[in-house]
Amino acid sequence: MYPKFPFHSRAIYWSVLNLILFSMGWFVATAQAPQTQRNRQVLEREKKQNLEKMNQIRTILKQTASEKQVGLGQLKAIEQQIQTQSRQIGLLNKDLKLTESEIAELRQASQALTNDLNKLKAEYGSMIYAADKRRQQVNPLGFLFAANNFNQLVARYRYLRQYSDARQSQVRQMNNVQTMLQGKQKATQHKRAEQKNTLGAKVKEAKKLETLKVEKNVVVKELSKKEAELQAELAESRRAINRLETMITRLIAREARERAEREARERAERERLARVEAARKAAERKRAEEAIAAAEKAGEKPAPADVAKVERPAEPEPVAKKPDERRNNNLNDEETALASSFTASRAHLPWPVTKGFISDHFGRKPHPVLKGIYVENQGVDIQTNAGEEVRAVYDGVVQDVTNIPGMNNVVAIQHGDYFTIYAKLKSVSVRAGQRIKARENIGTVATDKNGISEMQFQIWKEFTKLNPESWLVPR
Repeated sequence: MYPKFPFHSRAIYWSVLNLILFSMGWFVATAQAPQTQRNRQVLEREKKQNLEKMNQIRTILKQTASEKQVGLGQLKAIEQQIQTQSRQIGLLNKDLKLTESEIAELRQASQALTNDLNKLKAEYGSMIYAADKRRQQVNPLGFLFAANNFNQLVARYRYLRQYSDARQSQVRQMNNVQTMLQGKQKATQHKRAEQKNTLGAKVKEAKKLETLKVEKNVVVKELSKKEAELQAELAESRRAINRLETMITRLIAREARERAEREARERAERERLARVEAARKAAERKRAEEAIAAAEKAGEKPAPADVAKVERPAEPEPVAKKPDERRNNNLNDEETALASSFTASRAHLPWPVTKGFISDHFGRKPHPVLKGIYVENQGVDIQTNAGEEVRAVYDGVVQDVTNIPGMNNVVAIQHGDYFTIYAKLKSVSVRAGQRIKARENIGTVATDKNGISEMQFQIWKEFTKLNPESWLVPR
């Protein structure tokens, strides 16, 4: 007689165990992938942004190269090229480290998959050996028809089917692991090729950086021979900066004074209306009292309306209305809302020019050529293409359009208690009092005698100068 179940459930046990091992191998192969992918995405975005900035600087310098003479504008542009070039090399170094990390992860995943595949093959071989040995001892067909009843026949058939399915599942798992392993090996080869290309790119960028440093030294040397001319330019520049600052402070003081006067007029009008209303109610009360007295003297019942007016508490003396705490510096509701939304736009304001780069940053710094001399930028200088359109960075009201020697045309736009200043404009297309929207054209950039097309951009909050770079969207 055949035993009841000569095919031990070990085959199904191994099938389930193999599935668990396969899942563990897959986890090892992919556990670190999401974080690595995020790091790679961030790095590629930074590389792309820096490359775009490098290309913009090269394009802007190339467009007017025939007109350029050696000057501070050219030196500042070269300095920006050196900074972006250095950053590009730093990003490539970061790329190499990340690629090495990615290759290590791929090697770890490949090793885990290789181990899984070897285990699966060994277990599959054991299953085949055990099945062949049992087949020699017990005929599966005889085992099936030796069932005592129909239910046992069905149970034995299902058991044999599960055993067959377990073997097929084992084969599929081995094929899947083999496919994954081949994919990891190809990905490793691809990363090695990328690493080689990145090393080559780093060498090229390093050579460009050295060329730029040599070019900078040549320009500095030539400019050093023009110390008297640079001193004269610096003096004129400082006079122009002082004129611009005087214009801005006068404008802000005028606006503050006008707002204070407006608030005083509105407060006086509110107080006048309150006094008129109080006098009207006092007269009305007095008439009611006289009517009640006359009725009582005549022995008549006073009118209920007159009684109500007399019994109503007397109105207090009108006091000045406290200013709305949401409003500051005498701003009206519209100006307060505009200032609030401008504040919320920090680091998100569009640039005043579509293309360009910051050639001189905000704040105090040493003169690039003259030793022991410091210069201060109250905003930022942005070099751009010749004739580039200048646009407003936010909704507002044009408060002033003027021409200042050394600064060309200047436009001042008010945004509540904030002001944005656009200087060194060749032409202007707006007028004082005009309401303007963000990104609306206000003029074009001027080009100086050395062929440098550069504008000056400032942001003020009342009388405080702000760093525009912290307000503009990063480039």
